[in-house]
Amino acid sequence: MTRAAIITGSATGLGVRTAVELALHGVSIGINYVQSKSEAEDLAAYLRSHFNVKAVTIQGNVAKSTEAGSVVKQFIREFGRVDILINNAGPFIHCRKKMADYSDMEWYQMIDGNLSSAFFMSRLVLPAMRERKWGRIINIGYDRCETAPGWVYRSAYAAAKTGLVALSRTLALEEAANGITVNVVCPGDIKVPWKDADIEQARVSANNQGAIERTGTGQDVGRVISFLCDQNSDYVTGAVISVNGNVDVLSRHRPKVTTDI
Repeated sequence: MTRAAIITGSATGLGVRTAVELALHGVSIGINYVQSKSEAEDLAAYLRSHFNVKAVTIQGNVAKSTEAGSVVKQFIREFGRVDILINNAGPFIHCRKKMADYSDMEWYQMIDGNLSSAFFMSRLVLPAMRERKWGRIINIGYDRCETAPGWVYRSAYAAAKTGLVALSRTLALEEAANGITVNVVCPGDIKVPWKDADIEQARVSANNQGAIERTGTGQDVGRVISFLCDQNSDYVTGAVISVNGNVDVLSRHRPKVTTDI
């Protein structure tokens, strides 16, 4: 049976490679975007030509309840159902700011974009998933977010993502009897050039630099997501899975503490 997946915020970044990995396994794809129309259309065309799957683009800001509803309605018109939901959309403020320096707008941007969006989208797709007794929901976290660690200069983002873990684990418990699994995938510090790259590209780059350890890629993350969406992955739910090469990302951003003795 051909499954249909909607991936929020998938025109660029890690969502691109996730779409490729799912299409590789015959999954039809709905590519959601807000502003990256040309990138979304290029990705859809690539998926159709290389993997012979149905792929469409759907514009809408899923951090807003009404637009999330419109996105899901359009997806269902195209595919008839939603089997897989990847809540990949999630803004990030790159400027290093202490919590006291955040504006109201920046706070709500992080909370709504990373947490409320997953709530809106999950709530919309659950009724049909329950009816069919099958569904996969994957949310995106950050390194060690299941332990609710402090992340200096990233307070709003960290608060949203750790809240997302609690939401995901609760949903996994509530929907287990309906054949719906809910998991969280936590990418490490994957730099922009590598977000839609192949693992082999990273291996070649590491060898050329004389390094033993390679960088993480979008394919690393996409492969884990694809596994969780598989028919036979129904025993994995409520899990928080790190894809970070065993690198402690957060420790890199701890401020230096100086003491005068």
